[in-house]
Amino acid sequence: MGNRVAREDFEWVYTDQPHADRRKEILAKYPEIKSLMGPDPRLKWIVCMMVAIQFLAFYLVKDLDWKWVLFWTYAFGSCINHSMTLAIHEISHNTAFGNNKATWNRYFAMFANLPIGLPYSASFKRYHLDHHRYLGGNGVDVDIPTEFEGWFFCTRLRKFIWIILQPLFYAIRPLCINPKPVTQLEMTNVAFQLTFDLLLYWLWGAKPVVYMLAGSMLGMGLHPISGHFIAEHYMFLKGHETYSYYGSLNLLTFNVGYHNEHHDFPSIPGCRLPMVKKIAAEYYDDLPQYTSWVKVLYDFIMDDTLSPYSRIKRTLKGDVKQE
Repeated sequence: MGNRVAREDFEWVYTDQPHADRRKEILAKYPEIKSLMGPDPRLKWIVCMMVAIQFLAFYLVKDLDWKWVLFWTYAFGSCINHSMTLAIHEISHNTAFGNNKATWNRYFAMFANLPIGLPYSASFKRYHLDHHRYLGGNGVDVDIPTEFEGWFFCTRLRKFIWIILQPLFYAIRPLCINPKPVTQLEMTNVAFQLTFDLLLYWLWGAKPVVYMLAGSMLGMGLHPISGHFIAEHYMFLKGHETYSYYGSLNLLTFNVGYHNEHHDFPSIPGCRLPMVKKIAAEYYDDLPQYTSWVKVLYDFIMDDTLSPYSRIKRTLKGDVKQE
């Protein structure tokens, strides 16, 4: 567990990200893919159902023994809350109500944020669009780990700890890499969320609050679904910066595993990404792909050539227009 990773820096490249060129090529060959763009009419109802399920769970855990609260937190709450973060990811692309109702999407994301316990939906939207537009961009894409993460988490044991602490680093990283002025929407998100958290504690006590917050932390840490954090862009094969996953956990994660397809067509909702792969199969079938996020986590920890430094990074040219 003490072997050090040989890599001492990110993989710096001097080419543009591959997704824009591939998108143009695919659309030229298959213009019918444009018909897949637009909102997913089912998304808002699925999200409402998930929020209702968690509200019911808050009520049910309030009278359980603590050991059962913790059991259900990891076995159930962590799955729902991680899935909810990916619903917010979908909503950040305006797939709930469409681009013409962007404000509706922002407030609906705050509603979806409630069972997670930590206010982040408004900030996520701002940084996530930068991630798409400037994938791997130095000082802009906060999905890239910090220098400290790459330097310190360089052994198997430390990588294991790093995966457990992923939620912490995702929260801190924007402040270190690309801090932005706080917006009114972000303040509203914080106010809504804190009001809800306090109301939940006042109504049903500490157990639902622990179930909610611990579920979010555990679900985004050492959890099978959290394998997507590593699978999406960590360079398991030299030169490849985006990877898709075609396993069954896509059913719980709004098809976020179709990640090459998503970066090629971010305006297509997750439910239609399998159709993109089917239509333009020759562009995706031969790309590196995964069928197990658990194996991704295991390989990342055990492979001494992989670390938080295993990301492609590029210096951006020209004007950088951030959200």
